Amino acid sequence: MSSGRRGADAPHEIVERALALSRSDGAVVIVDETSTAHLRWAANALTTNGVTRGRRVTVIATVNGAEGTAAGVVGGTAVDADALEPLVRAAEEAARQSPSAEDARPLLGGAPGGDVTAAPDETSAAAFEAFAPALGETFARARAEGRELFGFANDEVVSTYLGTSAGLRRRHDQRTGHVELNAKSRDRLRSAFVTVPTDDFAAVDPAALDADLATRLRWAERRVDLPAGRYETLLPPTAVADLITYLYWNADARDAHEGRTVFSGRGGGTRVGERLSSLPLTLASDPGAPGVAAAPFVVAHSSTNTFVSAPSVFDNGLPIGRTEWISDGVLRRLLTTRHTAELTGLPVAPLTDNLLLDAGGTRSLADLMADTGRGLLVSTLWYIREVDPKTLLLTGLTRDGVYLVEGGEVVGVVNNFRFNESPVDLLSRAAEAGRAEVCRSREWGEYFPRTSMPALRVPEFNMSSVSPGV
Repeated sequence: MSSGRRGADAPHEIVERALALSRSDGAVVIVDETSTAHLRWAANALTTNGVTRGRRVTVIATVNGAEGTAAGVVGGTAVDADALEPLVRAAEEAARQSPSAEDARPLLGGAPGGDVTAAPDETSAAAFEAFAPALGETFARARAEGRELFGFANDEVVSTYLGTSAGLRRRHDQRTGHVELNAKSRDRLRSAFVTVPTDDFAAVDPAALDADLATRLRWAERRVDLPAGRYETLLPPTAVADLITYLYWNADARDAHEGRTVFSGRGGGTRVGERLSSLPLTLASDPGAPGVAAAPFVVAHSSTNTFVSAPSVFDNGLPIGRTEWISDGVLRRLLTTRHTAELTGLPVAPLTDNLLLDAGGTRSLADLMADTGRGLLVSTLWYIREVDPKTLLLTGLTRDGVYLVEGGEVVGVVNNFRFNESPVDLLSRAAEAGRAEVCRSREWGEYFPRTSMPALRVPEFNMSSVSPGV
């Protein structure tokens, strides 16, 4: 779809006007146009639907001083041409009040990339034209078979326009869609959940998703209580994404170089070059990867982030290509900006908005289960939190079904657990990896939705305590 704001309020014109208004030594302007459509349902009936539009403008001003260059960042929503000047002046004042930035580098210039003057892409209720009727048929089937369905479908398109005072112009359209479906037994004592990413809702079969959940609810008709302990555990791709995404976010080169993380070398420096897994694992980011394509350049709205390895506003527009963080089980790269690459002596490797783990496996999760003598099959993980940054020890909970597998078959549902595991240690112990599949992390999918992961067989996965709940 290609409708959008025109004339002086068109996003590319907002970029140009803001840059023209700038009186600072340098400026970066980012305009994000967001279009969203959604459906929500509960107890086998649609509850809400809607379409929204939004705009956010971020202005980054840089000011040169005797001690270096400072940056000021100010953002605003629903900004039109008339509201730009106060935003630009506020960013300039913020820069004048800020200390010099250690990550300061010359702003990037270059030829325009993409159709930088085209109207933003959009979504609409038409995205669900085929999905909604199929969902209605699925509600009827679930109702007749005695289960309730809850969930939502969301389709979002963000068109990003980026310009610098050095002449760089970039444009990227990012579509992100997903479905979450939760099935509960009539008494609501049994629950199963699935989430799937999609760029095309016509390709999502709600009946197939419901059939899978119905199978899990049947598995849960028999309950087996197990104590805390270490169990051979099968992690589906979505649970692997939960853990490996957190590993990626914490693979910051500077933190490792300064001895603060699991990627710090024992004698100083980093662990780049060390083997992390005996499996032929490749962990990569690739903006052009099918099904999980992402922006091929850096978009940094700020240089600070308390949770994810921070990009640098000075790197806005920096090209991103394929990066292998782990190759054949060996750590090859850590996250760097232009600044931290110089500090650590490592190559420039910006944070990329997707992540792909592959070990060359060809077998499905069902195939791995069929070869399991006795073990646990996890559905999803949630409420994941960091315990120890030096080992990247994480704790979290299982949810919506942990199943006991004996002789290659599920024999019942077990109680939920709290787990304690480091994803780095988990990769070193993983005994088998299935085929990589485009998937969506349940815990982090809202923030980092583009992942492709295999199922993993992990011996002695640490289920540290029993947890109540379904």
